[in-house]
Amino acid sequence: MSASLFARLAEALAATEIDQKLALTVSVDADWRAGRLDWRDTTPVELHCGRPARPEIVPPKAVPQRSPTTPEGRARLLHAIVHIEFTAINLALDHAARFRGLPQAYYADWIGVAAEEAAHFSLLRKRLASYGHDYGDFPAHAGLWEMAEKTAAAPLARMALVPRLLEARGLDATPPIQRRLAENGDAASARALDIILRDEIGHVGLGDRWFREFCGQRGVDPENAYRELLIAYKAPRPPTPMNEAARLQAGFSAAELAALAKKR
Repeated sequence: MSASLFARLAEALAATEIDQKLALTVSVDADWRAGRLDWRDTTPVELHCGRPARPEIVPPKAVPQRSPTTPEGRARLLHAIVHIEFTAINLALDHAARFRGLPQAYYADWIGVAAEEAAHFSLLRKRLASYGHDYGDFPAHAGLWEMAEKTAAAPLARMALVPRLLEARGLDATPPIQRRLAENGDAASARALDIILRDEIGHVGLGDRWFREFCGQRGVDPENAYRELLIAYKAPRPPTPMNEAARLQAGFSAAELAALAKKR
């Protein structure tokens, strides 16, 4: 008999110990691929996002600036990215766990993303360890997760404003970060971010795919709907300059990028 997919996702999401969350996430992915999890199960589950006791969560403006010109600055910069990857594990688990009655491919996509985010976290955690630090050593903010909470009742808005908006910012930010790390002697971390950037294009692309799918089901134009959601949720517009090549690969159109780049 197959186990409930949603119970397993909820268990992984709720885990507060880092290695346990990683192991549970990888286990869900393996069991899903082996056909051992029932995505049609209707049993209610309580969803709670588990985090370790550290890092301390502070407002975004309270996170210190991170200059890569010193070892501590590079460690703080890597820690910020490690925190994003840890949050991204929870986001992908929540994308899959929260919304019922969707196509099987939807669950397959976000379970796979959760496993990839776990791999990203582990990869960058090793780079952080090379500076003598671990995840939790510096403060972090919860901006990504706060948007997930705001869109918890609306899969269309969730796809638009988490992967397609906030996570897409990583496509823009990563190349400059890579240059700054390499210029300051950390080519290994810059190379690790090549893997992250490659995979994140795919993750944003999945958000774009499902956003467009949900828009199609409702008979609305995706690009108009996206701009309306930015206003409705008081979400920040994508910063410029954007990594247009990566965003085009992820599903944005050239016309939409031009419209988003215009000042209000």
